[in-house]
Amino acid sequence: MTVIDVLALLAIGGLAGFINVLSAGGSMLTLPLLMFLGLPPQVANGTNRVAITLQSITAVGGFHRMGHGNLMVSLHLAVPAVLGSLLGAWVATSVADAVFEFVLVVAMIGASVFMLLPQPKLDTRPLTPDRLGPVIYLAMFLIGVYGGFIQVGVGALFLVVLYRMLRIDLRQVNVFKVSIILLYTLPALVIFAISDQVRWGMGLTLALGNITGAFIAVRVNLSEKGAQWVKWITLVMVAAILVRLIVY
Repeated sequence: MTVIDVLALLAIGGLAGFINVLSAGGSMLTLPLLMFLGLPPQVANGTNRVAITLQSITAVGGFHRMGHGNLMVSLHLAVPAVLGSLLGAWVATSVADAVFEFVLVVAMIGASVFMLLPQPKLDTRPLTPDRLGPVIYLAMFLIGVYGGFIQVGVGALFLVVLYRMLRIDLRQVNVFKVSIILLYTLPALVIFAISDQVRWGMGLTLALGNITGAFIAVRVNLSEKGAQWVKWITLVMVAAILVRLIVY
């Protein structure tokens, strides 16, 4: 890695960690960055999991110290997600480069469109295990498959299930999201590592940026205007990356 590579990984990693904890879309920045720095798509996909894992550990620890979280419910939701992640990661290690790049572009466009949609104002309530059922467990399995395969925009799927379907408040959505992502990313990372699709130097450098962003994010309560600024900055960067991916 050159000095420019390291600085890019730290800067984009920091922004991605901040975005991932408070919203969604960080991997729309980090995964293409790793590809632009010369990693093959599947290797970039595996390497990105190092940063996601360490960022999630930071976020979960920060939320726990602040008294947020529900371990029992998180575990209930995480079990099907972990099973799905194993399947998704296994498929990702063997898919062709062209197929992966096509899925990446489609996923980034889909996640960007979702970010443009207004979030409805819902009456929320605490989440308890008795509110979970087969539909929710199936949804978590499918999120795990998707997250294990590519991760890009997975936060948007959590918003659909946790906020729109289960109607828990957005702060708790973020708490559950990072807990579940941590639990399903660990086995996915193992699969990518066994397949020699992780470059630890780049992954740990990116992770340092992600950890810093996540550390700040768990201590920030963004105003609605601040959240809008983060969303639009992310979308502008994603649009530039999409042009680069499609044209070149």
